[in-house]
Amino acid sequence: MTLPRREFLRLAMGAAALTAVSRDARAQTYPTRAVRLVVPFPPGGGFDAIGRSWADKMKSLLGTIVVENIGGGGSSLGAAAVARARPDGYTILLGGTIPHINEALLKSRPLYDPVKDLEPILSVAVTCSSIVIHPSVPAQTLEEFITYAKANPNKLSYGHVGIGSTNHLNGELFKSLARTPEIVQVPYRGAGPVITDLISGQIPMGVVGVTGQVLEFHRSGKLRVLAVTSAARLTAAPELPTFAEVGFPGLTTQPTIGLLAPTGTPKPIIEQIAQATRKALVQREYQQFLIEAGFQPTIDSNPEKFRHSLADDITQWQPVVNGLGLKID
Repeated sequence: MTLPRREFLRLAMGAAALTAVSRDARAQTYPTRAVRLVVPFPPGGGFDAIGRSWADKMKSLLGTIVVENIGGGGSSLGAAAVARARPDGYTILLGGTIPHINEALLKSRPLYDPVKDLEPILSVAVTCSSIVIHPSVPAQTLEEFITYAKANPNKLSYGHVGIGSTNHLNGELFKSLARTPEIVQVPYRGAGPVITDLISGQIPMGVVGVTGQVLEFHRSGKLRVLAVTSAARLTAAPELPTFAEVGFPGLTTQPTIGLLAPTGTPKPIIEQIAQATRKALVQREYQQFLIEAGFQPTIDSNPEKFRHSLADDITQWQPVVNGLGLKID
């Protein structure tokens, strides 16, 4: 039997209204179970440090957060898993600059669309990269290291957290600006394995995010940080020069790390997660933890500011990627 057009439209509108009511009801009771936070890198790096500290802070503000590390593809595998998840607020991503530019700029066959498939919630912090060397390398400064690299072509390699990561891009940009193209890049599945091989001397150089762990290894003499990509010297390590200070202003980059949800996640849930995170970020204790770990907390973020920040990242990195001719598939 064919329904009259008016009756069909009435039923369709009723079904849509029921769906909206159902979403609103779920949002009002959210969360009723543990929330899964996907960290798209293995344990031991900057993303992991922020993810686990955020999960701990959310216990009293949002409920239980289960952290799941899904490394691989320079963050693509973990981010894609979230992009394809049910948009109900129970699977969220600790993403940001790295996953966004990876899929938007570096792949001809992306696993997902970072702009269309993920909904920004909030930026938690900005970070920066660093060039780190093993103490056996005879260089105390970046200038000395460049001189050594030029005198030893085809003998040096550097590790990074994955093809397409900002650390990879910073490493290749450094090679271009310093005119040391012979340094071979070695991709890893995360910062933890890079640091392990750096300390053991398996690789002489790494381009890694600055974390409390990296700073501790630097201070203990197990590693040597030569420069950082932040715009100003780090509060936690004011002794470290910025790249701009040592003649490389083009290597001033500060990626964002923040929370995203699958597109279609109800806005009340997005805002609830954002509000809980802001409550944590205004706590002096948590701010100090992030600062000492090498991050700068973004206490004034919101979904729209984070969205614009990620769009700006793509705009900033596009000419660099095009200039270097980088593609990862």
